[in-house]
Amino acid sequence: MWYNTPAAKITRAQYPIFQGPFGGNLSSVTLAATVSNMGGVGGYGAYTLTPAEIVRLNEEMRKATDKPYNLNLWVSASDVPDEGITDERFERAKALLRPYFEELGVAYPNKPAKPLSGFEDQVQAILDVRPPMFSFVFGIPSADILEQCRRLGIITAGAATSADEAAALEAAGVDLVIASGFEAGGHRPSFLAPAEMSLAGTFVLVQQIRERVRIPVVAAGGIASGKGIAAALALGADGVQGGTAFLACEESGAPTFHRDLLFSNEARHSVLTRAFSGRLGRGVMNRIARELSGKENDLLPFPLQSRLTGALRPTAIEKKKWEFLFIWGGQIAPLLSHRKAADLMHALIAEAGACFDMVTPRRG
Repeated sequence: MWYNTPAAKITRAQYPIFQGPFGGNLSSVTLAATVSNMGGVGGYGAYTLTPAEIVRLNEEMRKATDKPYNLNLWVSASDVPDEGITDERFERAKALLRPYFEELGVAYPNKPAKPLSGFEDQVQAILDVRPPMFSFVFGIPSADILEQCRRLGIITAGAATSADEAAALEAAGVDLVIASGFEAGGHRPSFLAPAEMSLAGTFVLVQQIRERVRIPVVAAGGIASGKGIAAALALGADGVQGGTAFLACEESGAPTFHRDLLFSNEARHSVLTRAFSGRLGRGVMNRIARELSGKENDLLPFPLQSRLTGALRPTAIEKKKWEFLFIWGGQIAPLLSHRKAADLMHALIAEAGACFDMVTPRRG
């Protein structure tokens, strides 16, 4: 059967369909459990959670499903230099964003402090609770962490935006590689080169990575149908990861306005920008992304830029000024057709099966 792939076997899932783990409170236990209970692998982005919150999250996941699921962390959650940022750099960023704060009537925040890394403590929580799968972006955990995962039976998966990154993940002993094409919504999880230099499309990237590594490859970016699944598998992928299609479902943690915008005409135009977080990410084109294009050198590094633009969010939501919000989403958004996770999973499985039935010779 089409779904008996190495990615399905290693994760013990019925279908090699992975739900993208969203950060920023966009994930939900209900969505992840629905995907897992229907034979895929649900995901939850936990990089903003404390260790105690990760423990509680895992308890909720185990109550909601007895099937495989994935918890995700960011290996590197800060691009701020050790010495922090200068007052001059902060003032340059402030000058760029001041018109938006003034238009919304929001007080400009003070200079943000350099963030502290919490990855080590978060990973310890992952090791303590032992989820079926642990995935990560923006780097590779230490050899010791990966060895502990192997001893505990935790499947590991790392995101790659280039064949070189995939090879590095395999060399480190990671179990699966997520091939993240530039069509995907959310941040570009590059770690060996600047994200702007790692912009291969999903289907090209899958083929490049397939030539370099032997571990299972999961295609991510621009896949929201059974046809997309069939195409990815035909090109050498062992599974697929859907992001925007699942984010648009009612069960996700995305606010109603976010989900509605993914089904709107605005979603036909997406953009890769650093304007909102300081890291390159894809979402629906809006006023701020358009007006700050080409001014990336004056933005703050991640996550400080996020703290500035995040200060606009409550008032922008209250006043329904969506042009001040970045609606994360991928290029596939104009083709979305399902608002419930169960309906989406049913369609993905049925459509993929139908595609393979068309190309498989019938006996008789």
